[in-house]
Amino acid sequence: MPTPRAPKPVRSPSARPTRGPVPPDDRPFGRVLLKLSGESFCAPGGFGVDAAELEGIAREVADAASTGVELAVVVGGGNIIRGSRLADAGHIHRATADYMGMLGTVINALALKEKLVSLGVDSRVMSALEIRAVAESFIRGRALRHLEKGRVVILAAGTGNPFFTTDTCAALRATELECDILLKATKVDGVYSADPRKHRDAERYETLTFREAIDRGLAIMDMTALTMCQEHGIPVLVFDFKRAGNIRKAVCGGEVGTLVSRE
Repeated sequence: MPTPRAPKPVRSPSARPTRGPVPPDDRPFGRVLLKLSGESFCAPGGFGVDAAELEGIAREVADAASTGVELAVVVGGGNIIRGSRLADAGHIHRATADYMGMLGTVINALALKEKLVSLGVDSRVMSALEIRAVAESFIRGRALRHLEKGRVVILAAGTGNPFFTTDTCAALRATELECDILLKATKVDGVYSADPRKHRDAERYETLTFREAIDRGLAIMDMTALTMCQEHGIPVLVFDFKRAGNIRKAVCGGEVGTLVSRE
């Protein structure tokens, strides 16, 4: 079983190359968890897996992995199905709807894995639901072993339980895998005091504490996920995944997005 690593500083001011591996001593993080929404896989306003969007996000993930950081990825499934909407409309029981959403994340995970492999990035899909034909079952020790071997581990099917979001899954897996930071890829370039698309005077935060985020009711993650990160001291970086190079910049400790931490 791998031995726990000492936590690394959240940011490092040292310069780093923009391509290729980063020397271990220059990496601010040894192991990170990247949370990708289902929207990462489809065209804006669309559904399903769009070939161009898939290639774009896979290349960004591959670029981040090339730095040498140990990279785990939790994927959402909203581009395939939003089970909560069906449940809210009264068509399907919420538990069943959530399981349907978990299956959507498996589709995205398989698509990302196949594209990463085609780019020369060794990757594995691990699912919280047992689907042996297409994915390994999530076992903590096995996931750690894959990461130590330099493989990108794509985590699908959420926590495997209904009534929990993929954000909560990201917080849970980041805790289980002893990640140094949780990177939440979004459509905006950080956390704002209000929706910047509706409020031009919305204030963008460079940094926040978990307590400030909770007290101000900022929609960073669901409360369960945010509280778990707070309790376990896992900082959360919220950033725009659509801007080329931002995922690599995030894993390298670059000045991007909004950092939420204990202090």
